[in-house]
Amino acid sequence: MAEKALTILGSTGSIGRNTLDVVGRFPDRYRIHALAARSSIDLLEEQIRLFQPKEVAVFDVEAAQKLSDRITGPKKPVILSGMEGLIAVASAKEVDQVISGMVGAAGLRPTYAAIDAGKQVALANKETLVMAGEVMVSRALETGSKLLPVDSEHNAIFQCISSPPHKDVARIILTASGGPFRDLPLTDFPKITRDQALKHPTWSMGPKITIDSATMMNKGLEVIEARWLFGLPVEQIDVLVHPQSIVHSMVEYVDGSVIAQLGTPDMRTPISYSLAYPQRLALGMPSLNLAEVGHLDFKAVEWERYPCLTLALDALKVGGAAPAVLNGANEAVVAAYLDDKFTFVQIAGILTEAMTRYENTSTLGNPGKISREITTIDDAVKADLLGRELANQIIMELENG
Repeated sequence: MAEKALTILGSTGSIGRNTLDVVGRFPDRYRIHALAARSSIDLLEEQIRLFQPKEVAVFDVEAAQKLSDRITGPKKPVILSGMEGLIAVASAKEVDQVISGMVGAAGLRPTYAAIDAGKQVALANKETLVMAGEVMVSRALETGSKLLPVDSEHNAIFQCISSPPHKDVARIILTASGGPFRDLPLTDFPKITRDQALKHPTWSMGPKITIDSATMMNKGLEVIEARWLFGLPVEQIDVLVHPQSIVHSMVEYVDGSVIAQLGTPDMRTPISYSLAYPQRLALGMPSLNLAEVGHLDFKAVEWERYPCLTLALDALKVGGAAPAVLNGANEAVVAAYLDDKFTFVQIAGILTEAMTRYENTSTLGNPGKISREITTIDDAVKADLLGRELANQIIMELENG
């Protein structure tokens, strides 16, 4: 079997590290052509030593130069920088598959470049489809690029749905752990600290995604992503709280049958399926022992507990640029929250105000009107930037009293 050449966008993040763990177990099947990261060059340097990529891209230009100065010898990779570097390694002709694991809007353009080049894309960057789902899916159909979902929930649905069209699907059910505050009395929410919000009960993730999981914005973004991955309207996408994170998601068919995908909560499983599809890899993972688990619990979403989830669903229903605006606003708000600029319960309020201002805004920047529809990647970037501007404006007003 010929080696599959990979580019990993976000190699120093959780998805990237887990992907390299899988790749390291199957050196005869996979070859790392390129690694890409934002700025974490210490870990990136170690990854370069272990996997010897031909190319490396670092989004931060200064960090790229520092990395280049550190690495010497005949096997030194070509080191690229900036967005141009990310796009180059995502679309390189030698690459068979791109793992899109770069968190946030930074992954948008390189992921599109991979789709544009007809690559197989293992998609873990949900913001890509939140911001420009229709553009991405349409271009993938034109170029023959195949989108393989990596998020555990979407990967589960992908495994439960045989093939499109999905006329026999009544609904898909995304499961959610409920985050660290699923059982906390609502009266105690004002006392939530940043450290508490950063302690996810099931998964080990980066700080941004962990906060999104605590607010359930992450699940809202996943609903938007599912809408584009599986071509279903929001009315056919449900969310169910499942604390054990054993059932990763379910598909209900029109005859009443429900098919679920179960497994221990380990991201290497969906990653490996995306790498080997339609085959599976023997990872040597511990078997799921349901007798030891004992019971599986499910409960409906308490909407008053998760106002950010409601915001995301509302944005999907509005459509057009609204999800991209919300995504940008959320990234700005979470970054500010992690800097201790306001309390946990203020996150939803700031985002609600940002979306209200978006609905009442008629111009973007100076001059020009907002594109209420996303027809290009530039439209998505502008909408995302608008969301950031609106959120930062509200945060500044809060700081100034």
